[in-house]
Amino acid sequence: MSEIVAEGKNIVRDYIVPGGMFHKARTVRALKGVDFSVERGKTLALVGESGCGKSTLARIITMIDAQTDGELTIEGQKVDISGTRPTPEQRRKVQIVFQNPYGSLNPRQKVGDVLMEPLLLNTDYSATDRRDRAHDLLKKVGLGPEHFDRYPHMFSGGQRQRIAIARALILNPSLLVLDEPVSALDLSVQAQILNLLADLQDEFNLTYIFVSHDLSVVRYICDEIMVMYFGEVVERGSRDQVFTDPQHAYTQTLFKATPRADVESIRARLAAKQAKMAAGN
Repeated sequence: MSEIVAEGKNIVRDYIVPGGMFHKARTVRALKGVDFSVERGKTLALVGESGCGKSTLARIITMIDAQTDGELTIEGQKVDISGTRPTPEQRRKVQIVFQNPYGSLNPRQKVGDVLMEPLLLNTDYSATDRRDRAHDLLKKVGLGPEHFDRYPHMFSGGQRQRIAIARALILNPSLLVLDEPVSALDLSVQAQILNLLADLQDEFNLTYIFVSHDLSVVRYICDEIMVMYFGEVVERGSRDQVFTDPQHAYTQTLFKATPRADVESIRARLAAKQAKMAAGN
């Protein structure tokens, strides 16, 4: 039987919008009773347009924000930080990689210090063990010991995202939440980072929750897809099921709005564009 690493039941998140001179304060429900689960070693993709609630759900799973209602479970342990801070053990279990590799690293810290800081705060590792662990993770993400004493501004966007991934893995998490991790990168670099994530998942049996609006990326990396629309899950299934036969009208609209990258589709778009220009003349 497959092991469930993370599970949510009826997750609700409300935000209070302050009132003003001409209107009262009101409550906005960003998540409307979301259920999800992800098995060990698998990737669940959260898909939808901006504002659909996927990043809000990611922040709850990573214990950055608390759910207003509902039950979140990580490796069988219920998690609710609404009245208390998460424990170091809970923090170690779930880590996140953010979208912007330029903003997620402290520009005043050397890369080695960036990697060793989580170990300093959450473990009793010696200084030597922290350094050895950081060097090992740099190697795992395709960087070398010569990068240890450099500052973030000395790296490209793709290299910075590799450093962010290494930092997220430094505590051996059970679950890695990837919030649009390649959307700020060039296409060629996107492919390199996606291949790295796939290799790391195979090597360490990692579990991913992958937040994205890019269906071509989702199709490459995910096992299951959860489509969100205005705070609700409107469709969920395996990658092949959802891509082959999307059931919900919103999912079908998403697919139609995503340009296909195969040669025939590109030729068809070019032909349509030329025909339109010819008709205009």
